[in-house]
Amino acid sequence: MKKVLIAMTLLLGLTQISCSSQIDDYKQTGPAFDLQDYFTGNITAWGIVQDYQNKVTRRFCVDIDGRWKQNKGVLKEIFYFDDGEVSYRTWQLMRLPDGQYIGTAGDVIGQAMGRESGFAFHWNYILKVNVDGSDYKISMDDWMYRIDEQRVFNKTTMSKFGIKVGEVTLFFDKQASLSQCKK
Repeated sequence: MKKVLIAMTLLLGLTQISCSSQIDDYKQTGPAFDLQDYFTGNITAWGIVQDYQNKVTRRFCVDIDGRWKQNKGVLKEIFYFDDGEVSYRTWQLMRLPDGQYIGTAGDVIGQAMGRESGFAFHWNYILKVNVDGSDYKISMDDWMYRIDEQRVFNKTTMSKFGIKVGEVTLFFDKQASLSQCKK
């Protein structure tokens, strides 16, 4: 019985891997996601963090200021969490000639690598996350979907050793009347 359960678990895992979407699946969709265009100026986002059981563990708002010079960008993010924590991340981004992006930030280990196609943007990176005084390296599988000129949805799967440990869901909005988190 134990061997059957292990085999079923492995089969389910392989099925999920083989059925996962690829960035090129969105090539013919619109509106086109231009990361540089969307993340220029002020943007506000609202999000939730869920654990591996899909329980919401945190809620937050983030104010973003994006600036670009040619193919290099800086995104300054200020996160306001529902428990009163405020944290900061500054992304250094570079758009490569082939439409790919490289990104670095203080809490990102190595480089984030991503690409846009159609209305989607996908990138992967390792994030250093502090939980109760201990640092963990969490793999982030990050998907953004442009809905229109003002709005983007974001879904990120967090994993450790290939096992899902949580998800982050965000909604970005560039409308001036909605910008800025309540501090």
